[in-house]
Amino acid sequence: MTSSKSGTRAKAAKTPTKASAEAPVKTPGAANAGKTAKVAKSAKSAKVPEAVKVPKGESHLALVRRARRINRELAEVYPYAHPELDFRNPFELLVATVLSAQTTDLRVNQTTPALFAAYPTPEDMAAAVPEEMEELIRPTGFFRAKTKSLLGLSAALRDDFGGEVPGRLEDLVKLPGVGRKTANVVLGNAFGVPGITVDTHFGRLVRRWKWTDEEDPVKVEAVVADIFPKSEWTMLSHRVVFHGRRICHSRKPACGACPIAPLCPSYGEGETDPEKARKLLKYEMGGYPGQRLSPPPDFPGKPAPALGAA
Repeated sequence: MTSSKSGTRAKAAKTPTKASAEAPVKTPGAANAGKTAKVAKSAKSAKVPEAVKVPKGESHLALVRRARRINRELAEVYPYAHPELDFRNPFELLVATVLSAQTTDLRVNQTTPALFAAYPTPEDMAAAVPEEMEELIRPTGFFRAKTKSLLGLSAALRDDFGGEVPGRLEDLVKLPGVGRKTANVVLGNAFGVPGITVDTHFGRLVRRWKWTDEEDPVKVEAVVADIFPKSEWTMLSHRVVFHGRRICHSRKPACGACPIAPLCPSYGEGETDPEKARKLLKYEMGGYPGQRLSPPPDFPGKPAPALGAA
């Protein structure tokens, strides 16, 4: 197993065996807030680590140990990790996930209250006037294509599944506009069925960590599934996405404020100065609102504002 020169010892974290979208996190909210503040403030006194050197020809066992150590550290940093789309049932999560393509979860969350008020069930949505739905979801972008997908999947749910969202991957991917990523989001967070969600953040980070060099999401999913036990898949997805959105950004990672910097083979791709890196932190890590208007009770950040709010 590759070791860090900084001597950071990974802390074993208890992770749930099932991922539930709205299941309460055992860690108290005050403790979560303390962990968040610690990450944000530690940059001032942090020693500059060196990138972990991943040996050529690293064995699969060494890779597994290294990857699982990162996951344990992320579990300590984000004990409150959760899906960042607001939803109350599988249908709302399915629709919100389809809308989230090529936009932010925040914009989806600001848009769906009016959408679900107008079309609360698959039957209602299947009967919608396309032009009226397009206006409701316009803020999410690509609203014509998304309207077509929502009308199609709603009709399929009505006609083929009795108005209920199916709980099997093979059924979900048959719905218009639903691929493996969307299906795994719904399965993991609405049905408690483990799944790995390979979005742009997840793919980017696992490549930075040298878990794989695959670009195809399906291949990335297969590689990561071989590294971690199935019970970890859903929560691992949340933790990696949280880290990618808050600290390990695409263009300018906050390396100097990263709590897993001593474990990262790509350390130094971003800002390494602790104080400058701290200013790059986003959402609750930087003291700003999160992406959900209705976050879980243990979320240490602020709720996002409604659409049009100051």
